[in-house]
Amino acid sequence: MPTISRSLPFCAALLPVVLACGPAAAAGRDGFVALFDGRSTQGWHLYGKRGEAVTGWRAAHGALERVGAGGDLVSDAGYGDFELRLEWKIARGGNSGVFYRVEETAEPVYYSALEYQVLDDRRHADARNGANRLSGALYDLYPPLRNAVKPAGQWNAARIVARGPRIEHWLNGVRVAAFEIGSADWSEKLARSKFKDWPNFAAARRGPVALQDHGDAVAYRKIEIRALDP
Repeated sequence: MPTISRSLPFCAALLPVVLACGPAAAAGRDGFVALFDGRSTQGWHLYGKRGEAVTGWRAAHGALERVGAGGDLVSDAGYGDFELRLEWKIARGGNSGVFYRVEETAEPVYYSALEYQVLDDRRHADARNGANRLSGALYDLYPPLRNAVKPAGQWNAARIVARGPRIEHWLNGVRVAAFEIGSADWSEKLARSKFKDWPNFAAARRGPVALQDHGDAVAYRKIEIRALDP
């Protein structure tokens, strides 16, 4: 996790939920729209570099793959309440993450955004720094309640559900974390975390999704989201 890093096309037809977007894409019957078209980086930009060419990531084999130094990859559109589904595959010994409700500022992405941890739990050193660093965790705050991860090199299914301050993390069909921002339990954990002195951490209630460039090979596919705002 944190180091400074780094399409049916995306749509603008979701009322005020979407902050920025590309060509319109219809939602499916279940309300989800694709954030990745399976063949390009359209609808995405590098953190803090909107409008510039995407480097370090490529669309290949039906996935967004981190292939070199570039930075965190951020969706052009942002959400408030949402349900996000995607699949991820981490390299042996690798580390990455999925950020949400991102604020693009001069600070790194993890100064503001919540992170769904993506990790090789068996080999990466961060796995020995506490259960709240394992796959599916809310990084450095809430550990996964169950071990549901598949080994490095295999695809894992992630799901994030955000309704106001209430968040759920799912991994391979198992709810592995549930928490409420601002609750007594949250405040207690936050006070013991690396984020305790960062005033913008988890403050945003709307923002884009970001895929972390932690320097390791990782791939994401089947990335889709639906708005849950009224």
